[in-house]
Amino acid sequence: MRYLHVSEGGVIVRLSLTRHRESRDATESLDIVQQLAEAIRMLDTFASVGATHFDLTHTSIDREKRGFRPSQSLAQLKNSMPKLFPGAAERQNNIIVRPTSDKVHFVQLDDLDAAGLSRVGEAAFLTLETSPGNHQAWVAISDLTDPQEAKDFARRLRKGTGADATASGATRVAGTTNYKREYEPDFPTVTIRDTAPHRIMTASQLESLGLVAQPEPIPVLPSTPARVSRRSESAIRARKWPDYERCLQSAPPNHSNTGPDTSRADFTWCMTALDWGFDIPETTARLMEVSAKAKENGPRYAALTAQNAAAAVERKGQKAGRG
Repeated sequence: MRYLHVSEGGVIVRLSLTRHRESRDATESLDIVQQLAEAIRMLDTFASVGATHFDLTHTSIDREKRGFRPSQSLAQLKNSMPKLFPGAAERQNNIIVRPTSDKVHFVQLDDLDAAGLSRVGEAAFLTLETSPGNHQAWVAISDLTDPQEAKDFARRLRKGTGADATASGATRVAGTTNYKREYEPDFPTVTIRDTAPHRIMTASQLESLGLVAQPEPIPVLPSTPARVSRRSESAIRARKWPDYERCLQSAPPNHSNTGPDTSRADFTWCMTALDWGFDIPETTARLMEVSAKAKENGPRYAALTAQNAAAAVERKGQKAGRG
């Protein structure tokens, strides 16, 4: 038995060659090395903009999950790739990763045609071709710290670029084969179209490029109080606001673990106020007075928080009614 050793991206690839198939296997092994180079280049590009870990998933040609490894470090994933590639080809497995970061928010712009890809070229740090004529772009955004704000902005970015609104945030690894029934027998290989390591955007930069759809108007809901629980009747009679500081102190830590999750505190406080009989406009106005985050982000943030809290109170009341 002989072995072929090749270094790619700091990873030593060791592939076995039997004597009677050395010529053919050497060619196939070199192909795998080139594919691994694409995979490692992709992973390094994600790391350059702040990705620290990756969820790794294997799926079959029929999209059934065959394996899952959560929160793999960059080093772990690089070391796994040489072992995963041969098995993926044999079993027709898709190798899929979902990047995570505590510094940036990733937005996946999927199902872009050539024109759509050209539009986002100045903003993306990574672009892929996942099948002939079908492209994917990845954008890293630095200033979306609030989860709800990030979710809303990502939706608007996908809408503004014409990308798939239901993109999952996970992607097939570059250099791997895209196994789907509709592609057989000529399965395409996921290839890198372009990379821009370290390219991190801000929300305002993306808006200035004309890539972000305008915010949708906040729906005007009735100003009547949400469903009220019996234990809240005394508070309603007294017209007393909930204690905001208490909500802040009871909130879980924020994502960076530097203090309480202010968004969660605001949401909980709004739910309590609405449960106590205050209506949505009153709650919105009061939140602007008591919450530093609402003052910073403005009336739209306060209104959305109150609207979402009202919907949660209503659902809670409906469940109680069914019980």
